[in-house]
Amino acid sequence: MRRSVLKIVAAGAVLLVAGCAATGARHEEMAGSIPSLKAGEGRIYFYRQSTMVGAALAPDVKLNKDLVGEARTGGFFYVDRPAGNYVASSAGETEKTVSFSLAPGETKYVRMYMNMGLIQGRLNLEVVPPTQGRAEIGSLAYVGKPIAAK
Repeated sequence: MRRSVLKIVAAGAVLLVAGCAATGARHEEMAGSIPSLKAGEGRIYFYRQSTMVGAALAPDVKLNKDLVGEARTGGFFYVDRPAGNYVASSAGETEKTVSFSLAPGETKYVRMYMNMGLIQGRLNLEVVPPTQGRAEIGSLAYVGKPIAAK
């Protein structure tokens, strides 16, 4: 009886984690369908690699206090914004932020990762070099707003 209960609990945990994982086209598959930047704008990619730490959590991500997406494990999304100064943030047990400047035509990569706190997870954000960001998002699933067909 005890083994049956443990199997049910384990199966439920797997389903919960799988349900929160990102699904959709991979960046490497959709790179040609991502629109070009408009004049005076830059692009910010937000991504979270697949890990078991906090996999069932998908905290909201804000940019200058505007909700721009969810930090889903194994997923990425992007936003295009005018050149300027930005603060990306996410609230959990504590609010975590990262500040950066965006130049016209520039692409920034914000890597998100979870640390487990006392009660809930904390989403950490960090700006990474473009070479690292491009390499890390290649196999991640798009979790942003639908992209219009070209």
